[in-house]
Amino acid sequence: MIKEPNIYAVIIGSEILDRRREDKHFDYLSKALESKGFSLFASLTIKDNISLIQDTYTMIKNDPKSLMFSFGGIGSTPDDLTRQISANVFSDTKLYRHPTFEKDIINRLQERAYPHPIKMSDLPKQAELLFNPINNMSGFQLDERFFFMPGFPEMARPMIDEIVNTFLPPALNIYTKGFIAECGEGKIQGLMINLDKKIELSSLPMITDTGSRVEFSLSSKDHEVLNTSFKVFTDFLKHEEIRYTLI
Repeated sequence: MIKEPNIYAVIIGSEILDRRREDKHFDYLSKALESKGFSLFASLTIKDNISLIQDTYTMIKNDPKSLMFSFGGIGSTPDDLTRQISANVFSDTKLYRHPTFEKDIINRLQERAYPHPIKMSDLPKQAELLFNPINNMSGFQLDERFFFMPGFPEMARPMIDEIVNTFLPPALNIYTKGFIAECGEGKIQGLMINLDKKIELSSLPMITDTGSRVEFSLSSKDHEVLNTSFKVFTDFLKHEEIRYTLI
């Protein structure tokens, strides 16, 4: 189990990008992670394109701290590309019939399992199933790091909950402080450049009827470093007589 994973979401679906369907994975996943003290490292919504999916998976695999939630493309229709591509990138390029999943498909569909739905049980080597309480058509996972779920949100959500509760490490405390300053970003850019490397900075400029403002948020796993860095900002604002509000 990776202590501090970089968590990726890969949302596969041309129908999302051309607005035939609204994405509902990002919001649910990000809130589920937040409830456990985690956040996404990246979220990518991509077309049903073999090269694009394979390149995306390869990039994520090459991150030694990666943990991936992938949505869509695990069915049995010609545009369901995920199972084979996941085998290409994360395994030995071959698909193997998963006996438990094969049995589940036959039990549910009987003669309708053939010739196409049964293909959903062809998975990468050593794949483990993710239970689907809606219709028992499973997702799957590899190495307890790479998780593949259906594109249907109602089916993916219980899988997200299982992954978050079972496969994520205990959350680290993240401390946050913020303020809104009545100035532009350039006024305090020097402080931003020299910020301690243990601090994660978020800066959001705003234009209001009364002039420029900027919302700053500083966060860190080190509470002492956060307090010290935050004081540098507030001391500067006081010295420059720039009004600010804590948030």
